[in-house]
Amino acid sequence: MSFSIAGKTAIVTGAANGVGLAIARHFIAQGANVMMADRDEDSLREEVPDDDQEDGNARIFACDLREKLSHSNLINATLDAFDRIDILVNGSRQVLTTDALDVDDDSVDVMLQQNLMSSLRLSQQVARKMIEQASDNEPGEIAGTIVNLSSIAAHRSRPGLMGFSIANAAMDQMTRTLALALAPNHIRVNAIAFGSVMSASLKQSLKDTAGLREDITKHTPLARIGNPSEVADAAQFLSSDAAGFITGQIMTIDGGRTLLDPVETAAH
Repeated sequence: MSFSIAGKTAIVTGAANGVGLAIARHFIAQGANVMMADRDEDSLREEVPDDDQEDGNARIFACDLREKLSHSNLINATLDAFDRIDILVNGSRQVLTTDALDVDDDSVDVMLQQNLMSSLRLSQQVARKMIEQASDNEPGEIAGTIVNLSSIAAHRSRPGLMGFSIANAAMDQMTRTLALALAPNHIRVNAIAFGSVMSASLKQSLKDTAGLREDITKHTPLARIGNPSEVADAAQFLSSDAAGFITGQIMTIDGGRTLLDPVETAAH
């Protein structure tokens, strides 16, 4: 089986920074056609200027994925540019703190909408297009793949990250359930739960919190912070034919951190 994704078309959300950007860059370098989606239009245009979109294999689409119309517009823009969709990477995510005793704190609702429901609704629409595209496929041929970005916070929680933890736990279960629901249509669905990886949120936390880097590396068996490119490598594998018999799985990339007892470090 091949690890290649050359010639395949991928939508990568959350592609303006952090892990989502690393995945988009990696997929482009591997020869995939990539539609990079994010709310941060300025960062997208900085990454892929208008002149580079004419003949290259990267396009950008600025949108707020919490709005349902954005999903249809993103899919249509991708089809206009590349004619099909083979891969969806749901990388759009937000990290907010939660006050568990504040009844007016709406961070749980915000996290569920941003980190779960936006990905679910987009996955549903993309899956419908993948099924439509596969009408002429050979029996058993994979129609498409969906990769969700999750976090070790799904099962290594802290009180201040209640909303983020709940949303990621729901994302993991969404991954498993969608995998079963879409398997008859030959669409594979998996997730990558990462921690101790230099995401955009961790980078900001390291700036804001003295000693956090040392604390994370101390409680990570491989004694370092992972590079976003290492998550990108895993996303390529899960999107490729080499993972053709893998679905409904949550791949953990955390340097061994969740093998230890829960610690008082942020679950990035």
